[in-house]
Amino acid sequence: MKKFLSILVFLLISNSIWASFIYVPMNHDNQKNHLKAYGIVFLSLQNGVKAKWLLNYDGGAFMIENNALIEKECNIRGVSYQIISDAKAQLILQEISSPSKNMEAVALEKAPKIAVYSPKDKAPWDDAVTMVLQYAEIPFDVIYDEEVLSDKLLLYEWLHLHHEDFTGQYGRFYGAFRTAPWYVKRKQEAEKLAKNLGFSKVSEEKLAVSKKIRDYVIGGGFMFAMCSATDSFDIALAADGVDIAESMFDGDPSEVNYQSKINYSNTFAFKDFILVRNPTTYEFSSIDMTRKRKIPKTSDYFTLQKYSAKWDQVPTMLTQNHTQLIKGFMGQTTSFERSSIKSTVIVMGENKVNKEARYVHGTKGKGMFTFYGGHDPEDYQHRVGDPKTELDLHPTSPGYRLILNNVLFPAAKKKKQKT
Repeated sequence: MKKFLSILVFLLISNSIWASFIYVPMNHDNQKNHLKAYGIVFLSLQNGVKAKWLLNYDGGAFMIENNALIEKECNIRGVSYQIISDAKAQLILQEISSPSKNMEAVALEKAPKIAVYSPKDKAPWDDAVTMVLQYAEIPFDVIYDEEVLSDKLLLYEWLHLHHEDFTGQYGRFYGAFRTAPWYVKRKQEAEKLAKNLGFSKVSEEKLAVSKKIRDYVIGGGFMFAMCSATDSFDIALAADGVDIAESMFDGDPSEVNYQSKINYSNTFAFKDFILVRNPTTYEFSSIDMTRKRKIPKTSDYFTLQKYSAKWDQVPTMLTQNHTQLIKGFMGQTTSFERSSIKSTVIVMGENKVNKEARYVHGTKGKGMFTFYGGHDPEDYQHRVGDPKTELDLHPTSPGYRLILNNVLFPAAKKKKQKT
């Protein structure tokens, strides 16, 4: 009997010793809350707990050192997990390391400090990134023009651009909403802010902000933009020194023949686009395909590309998901005309039938940027005044996972990319 008890105690102790990892699956069937799983990883890194991102393995699973706090939070937040032994973990890593497997285990080192560039008083429906960061319980700071122009961007590793109009044309809402109280208020506040910051025009102030963000990326920052922040940012940079705004936006006419003065070498992602001259048209340029696409909602999907996990880790991280087919969703800038995308930019998600890019990535100097078309991955055609998306109803959203991939990937220890 004593011998039996000794063996039992030994087995219990051994199991405790070897049960040393929290394994967070990210496939379709075994994870109840994909979005909050990213928050668990961030919490681990913030507390100095080591973690690995298992690229192309089990939907992009995570393996975290066993820790009572992290396990408790998994239970509180409803994140599916398993406790696995060190031996099991080594078997997983051994499988992943096989040259025949398109997989890789990436060490996650430090949670990046996150900034969301957004008006401080934005409405709750205004930004999918803010909503998913709050839902996943990932901490972030909200900054705006004052902070950007005073070089506060240097405090952050990752920056998201709210659905901003960097051209100073107030989102091109003039045609439909110029008498709406919210539009009038927004215009007045933007003009007041520009004046307080020493600029005579909102367009000039937004250009200065765009240049600061450009320099932040060139210096090594990671920038993520959605919807109108994507094309309007590049347009503002391309129109540096050129007045493209009509009098209802900045008080004086645009320059004659301004299209011929656009400098595409200044942009991050786009080239050879044609600006929309009519100020009442709800569109910036030929980059966006919102008005050109002919896709019914029932068949509006885009496909994620596949990359070599061992050689092309950045695009592999940015496309981790439990499905390669993502529901489409609209926005002021819904998708990007393929002919307007520079050859140096990677198209990570596209609708092949309509030949439109939805999700693109590139490098600029020492930094990187990702542009994601559309407004809200779980609200197909979001309109002004609509209620915000309740992410409790969409905890496994593949479209929102793409956002969180971008938030997490600056934490990864990256190998030199294949050239």
